[in-house]
Amino acid sequence: MEHWISGGQDGPRVVVVGDALLDGWMTGRCDRLCREAPAPVVDVVAETFVPGGAGNTAVNLAALGARTSLVTAVGDDDAGERLLDTLRAAGVDVRHVLRVPGRKTTTKRRIVAGDQVMLRFDDGESRPLPDDDAARLSDLAAFAIRECDAVVVCDYGTGVLAEPVRRELVRLRDRVPLVVVDAHEAGRWRELRPDVVTPNAAEAARLIDVPALDRGDLDGHRAALRGASGAAAVVVTLDRDGAVLFDGDAPMHRTHAHPAPDNFTAGAGDTFVAALTVAAAQGAPLAAAVEMAQAAADIVVHRPGTAVCSRAELVERLDGGPSAAVSVDELVRLVAEHRAAGRRIVFTNGCFDVLHRGHVAYLDQAKRLGDVLIVAVNSDRGVARLKGPGRPVNPVADRVAVLGGLSCVDYLVVFDEDTAVDLIRAVRPDLYVKGGDYSPDMLAESEVVREVGGEVRILDYLADHSTSAVIDRIRTTA
Repeated sequence: MEHWISGGQDGPRVVVVGDALLDGWMTGRCDRLCREAPAPVVDVVAETFVPGGAGNTAVNLAALGARTSLVTAVGDDDAGERLLDTLRAAGVDVRHVLRVPGRKTTTKRRIVAGDQVMLRFDDGESRPLPDDDAARLSDLAAFAIRECDAVVVCDYGTGVLAEPVRRELVRLRDRVPLVVVDAHEAGRWRELRPDVVTPNAAEAARLIDVPALDRGDLDGHRAALRGASGAAAVVVTLDRDGAVLFDGDAPMHRTHAHPAPDNFTAGAGDTFVAALTVAAAQGAPLAAAVEMAQAAADIVVHRPGTAVCSRAELVERLDGGPSAAVSVDELVRLVAEHRAAGRRIVFTNGCFDVLHRGHVAYLDQAKRLGDVLIVAVNSDRGVARLKGPGRPVNPVADRVAVLGGLSCVDYLVVFDEDTAVDLIRAVRPDLYVKGGDYSPDMLAESEVVREVGGEVRILDYLADHSTSAVIDRIRTTA
């Protein structure tokens, strides 16, 4: 997946338009209450300032290798100058930032003792820019996006994206190959016809005017979300539950997060949007782009403060992550621990020689049927026996690494036999699944699954998405 995250002069040109703010973090220790009131006393030992909001999105884009410009308005004050300095230091082009005399730069300061956020206090304005300033910012936006590969709109309601700015972006829409909208009120940008919008669960519920999303039937919200946002694709972020992608008529795709404490999650959504944009701008299918976005968000949520994910860290995560195959003995031990905790074990197997959309769809569907997904991968000798000369195209180490980049996969194991019968006897899964045009009677594993008390399930089949069909198309084109 990492070939979709190129940097330097090869990185995509991305323009971020939106509400930038300054994030302050005052850290120290707390071991007493003050005399005047039962309030904790924090002895501050350090204070740091980093870009927040659209600024954090821009910094993450730059760290992931994008050539990044920011279009925003800040006050002509000390906070605004500090924000610009931190953006420049991170490699963000700030030539299109408007300094507005008399306006206060939005600042959010947090006081932290240990790992606990004790207090946050905000300062700044949320008034819409005056018409003259909004017109100037519109001109800056038009100049910045003349030759860009993508535009990210970050609308957090601080008043920077006044109506003249919105109208100018709508007017220039057809010049931009990729438009991603991250907004508290995504419906405001419906006329822009975004390629992707990224609401969280609460924002998505407001968008379609329901009290809350039905998480048992997320796919049932697809049409309403796309209609209300005007977007070709909708990614709903669900915090510790990952994210879901609705991309046209393609099957719903679900990512799975590695949860962290809530006080470690500041700015993780900005990182998610940045990684998704970088990958999609370089041609990644949206399902792959959201997987990379989830991996990037998982990196930053395990750090305190407003954190940034670099390209090197994301590549390392995608190369390593959960991709290493475990031994059969280790897998049996891990499964016993999960089963003791009441988790449902799902098992599947295959060659996965050239990972394609059909694979991703069925593995994602398999994960949603339980709690732990185990993928058994045929060895190179096993693939050669099953598929014939010239296969596998990719050696098992590469196949395992690519599968490990999918957040839905929990464990990988390699086997050399022609069937997964012995593995199934050892693991005793609750559910055995296969994708494609199989029936249970066609599978040698079905009988053993039933012997160990499991269930066999055949999942959805995407026509013309077999590995053989993909290889044939490649050879025909060549």
